[in-house]
Amino acid sequence: MDKAFENKDAKNGFTFKLWRGERMAMLGFDVSHPEPDLVGFAVDVKAPGEDICPLMNRIAFEPAANAVTGARIFPSSEAPFQKFRWVHFPHDPKPGGYTYTATKMHMPADGVLKKGTSIKLGIPLDPITYAGFLDVGFTRNFASSQAFLDRIKGLGDPDKVGKTIIPIDGEKGLTHKKATKPKDIYEWLGFEAHQLLFDFLDKAVADPKIEIDAFTYDFNEPDILERLKKLEKRLRILIDDSSSKNKKGEITGHVTPGSAESQAARILKASAKTVLRTHFKGLQHNKVFIAKRDGKPIRVLCGSMNHTFRGVYIQANNVLVFDQPDVADLFEQYFEASLADAAGFGGHDLAKKWHLVEAQGMPRLRFCFSPHTSPDLSLNPVRAAIDQATSSVFYNIAFLNQIKSGPTKEAIDRLMTKPVFSYGVSDKAGGLEVKKPDGSTGLVDFNFLAKNAPEPFKSEWSGQGGINVHHKFVVTDFNLPTAKVFTGSCNLSVSGEKGNGDHLIQIDDCKVATGYAIEAVRVFDHLHFRSVMKEAKKTPSVLRLRKPTAIAGKPAWFEPYYVPNSQKQRDRTLFAT
Repeated sequence: MDKAFENKDAKNGFTFKLWRGERMAMLGFDVSHPEPDLVGFAVDVKAPGEDICPLMNRIAFEPAANAVTGARIFPSSEAPFQKFRWVHFPHDPKPGGYTYTATKMHMPADGVLKKGTSIKLGIPLDPITYAGFLDVGFTRNFASSQAFLDRIKGLGDPDKVGKTIIPIDGEKGLTHKKATKPKDIYEWLGFEAHQLLFDFLDKAVADPKIEIDAFTYDFNEPDILERLKKLEKRLRILIDDSSSKNKKGEITGHVTPGSAESQAARILKASAKTVLRTHFKGLQHNKVFIAKRDGKPIRVLCGSMNHTFRGVYIQANNVLVFDQPDVADLFEQYFEASLADAAGFGGHDLAKKWHLVEAQGMPRLRFCFSPHTSPDLSLNPVRAAIDQATSSVFYNIAFLNQIKSGPTKEAIDRLMTKPVFSYGVSDKAGGLEVKKPDGSTGLVDFNFLAKNAPEPFKSEWSGQGGINVHHKFVVTDFNLPTAKVFTGSCNLSVSGEKGNGDHLIQIDDCKVATGYAIEAVRVFDHLHFRSVMKEAKKTPSVLRLRKPTAIAGKPAWFEPYYVPNSQKQRDRTLFAT
């Protein structure tokens, strides 16, 4: 099994560690006895085929107010990172080895920076997780970010540009004319998840021996529809037809004739072999494509990402592609059983147990397909993994706020009282719920950022409201041999597991767990700033780095990270061990 996902060295009490993520890297730093004049860490990186360049910081010690423009204008050698970890998300990720040099930075006198101990390490950031077996991809989730503003520079107001990228009305998505500026914006926003999705479909379209069996839930992305149309009689598809009622008592949802899902069904019925509308007992909530050659399942794409503009281009989502016939066959059995009797699937043998897949030298996999008679079948292993974690727990559970009881909530509630490092994000109506480094809860509203944040952050695009974090995953003890990831389309709720067509995957593997843990930290860090700004009583005019106590007369930036048994102490030590 490939183990090239971590690298570490230590010198003069300074520890530096690299972790491989999915097209990104986690950098962990630790200092056994920080000098009073330590002001952070500078990092240089050499990407494959490129010159050495510094990683950039958006804030500095004392920039003029008009100097903070949103551009990456502060090299970390001049504006060190005042954190003990940093996620490097390359502007243009390339396959191959990345070399990082981390340097302790000191300020012995006001405004004077001096280099301390340096450590150089390398790590491969090749895009494929396990070649020929499993590839994991994440969306970028950068619509509300400085990176997005950089991308659309010169095109005008971000909200106006955003309306050309995604439709204001999701029901009109299938007829939305996609933006042509900036170039490749959809590939950029959808990132590796977009690449995996369209590569999967394009290969199927191009090979006349390939058939696709598909599950879809939300569905308004026109380029996906175009690929499916080209398959013609090589396509069988189950499309959700769930419904609800609005305050007026009117029927709404996917079942209505005007929904994008109903539109797609009508279009595909003209050419596909089979188009079936179903909602199991609640929702047809899978987002799955199964590829078959000569009638035999060979690979499958699954995960949390809906087949929509928001799912692919706005939200934080993940997809998994298994190039493994045994895995594909499990999903094909699920498809056939659902095609035959979706409403009665809870009584099928497939719904009554977890299904193990093992391949020599590859991660151990387990799959669970819902709905079930008892949700404990799928959720108890999640609860047990959280309860048994001794190092860390990371979770992005989109609708955690709606889970009022059951194994997941019980385990998360207990986690909040345990001395285990944890980060979590949950999207909710009106904002995002974030478990902060001190263990408390913060609420984030993307629209709020424009009202209560300093530049450059107040000009970010809100992404037009709606769900922003749509992941459904839990990672336990990513840095230990007992590492586990639970992911898929499952919302990890009792009601969902009893009523929805869903899949839940358990992966026992440090490399995969590390990728998901880094994604959790990336999403958390992206949102935590918004939580801080929402709670701020007074908006700071400029964000500044801290100078040493001897100069500023204030506590050093690193002091909270050395408080025994604190969440920040665990934050400091976890990623460098």
